[in-house]
Amino acid sequence: MLNQAVLFLLETLTSLLAGAFLLRFYMQLRRAPFRNPLGNFLLAATDFAVKPLRRVIPGLLGWDWASLVAAWLTELALVSGIIALSGHELALPAALAGVSFMAAVKLLALAVHMLIWIVVITAIFSWVQPHHWINAFAGGLVQPLLRPLQKVLPLVGNVDLSPLALILILQLILMAPIAWLEQFAVRLV
Repeated sequence: MLNQAVLFLLETLTSLLAGAFLLRFYMQLRRAPFRNPLGNFLLAATDFAVKPLRRVIPGLLGWDWASLVAAWLTELALVSGIIALSGHELALPAALAGVSFMAAVKLLALAVHMLIWIVVITAIFSWVQPHHWINAFAGGLVQPLLRPLQKVLPLVGNVDLSPLALILILQLILMAPIAWLEQFAVRLV
């Protein structure tokens, strides 16, 4: 019982932290403005790890590699903690590769979940308060993914169905390739 509570707390806290690193990475990749309450929060919450990592891992091609590595290291800590709490012993060389791969797969799944939530937030704010800064911010993050769908899907009663289509596609990505990768990673560990 206590093990489940500790596991729940570990997963929740590390997922929130990894999500913050990942959102910072994605915001810098999309050149989203950080001059808003969410951007200020992300900088304050993630600078403790990103700034020291930037001394070792420089940005390249517009990618903030330090934020991405921090997110992966957070997921690596989560996977290692789960394995330690479960009591499994690992053969070192093979297990290290498996744990590292599992952390990358968990990070990929977290990125897809994060995109789903950004699409939902964008859709809700576009109806409720279309001129709010959150709508402009979130819309700028997912617009490159929505644009191709908007070209294919017609408006139905002046309602854009591209967010719904994108959510379905992202859910299918979670169900098929990411689930398969997770199963493969479990076999490696």
